[in-house]
Amino acid sequence: MLRKIALFGMSEKGRLNHPYICHTLIELCDTFGNPPEESFGLIFAIQAIMYEREVIFFRVQEEGYIEEDYLKGIEYLKEGKVKNLDAICIPGVGSANIIDSLDPICKKHSSIIITTEKDLFDYLIEK
Repeated sequence: MLRKIALFGMSEKGRLNHPYICHTLIELCDTFGNPPEESFGLIFAIQAIMYEREVIFFRVQEEGYIEEDYLKGIEYLKEGKVKNLDAICIPGVGSANIIDSLDPICKKHSSIIITTEKDLFDYLIEK
C-alpha cells in the first residue's frame, strides 16, 4: 500500500487549488518549477518523495495567508477521493480555523498534521 501525504505550498508554476499527484522528483520539478524564497511546501514535497510517499500537492498563492486556498484543498480531501492519507503538511499555517478544519480528515484516516515549530506556536497562541 502506497503511503500518501497531502501538501500545501507555493510554487512558480501550476494551477492554484488543484490537486496534483506526484510520485517522482522529475514530476514535481516539471509541474511546479522552483520553490519561491522562504517557501517550505515544495521542500517538504521533495522529502516526502525521497521517503517513497505519493504526494498530493495543492498550490496556494502564499503559504499561510490566504485561507480560501487552504479551505478549497481541504474540501477536496473531505470529499473522500483520497484513500489512505497518512499526513497533511501545512507549512506556514498557524490559523486555528484551517488547522481545526483538518480534524475530521485526520480522524477518518488516522493521519497526522505536519507543520513547523513556529506555526504550532502561532496555533497554540491563537487558541
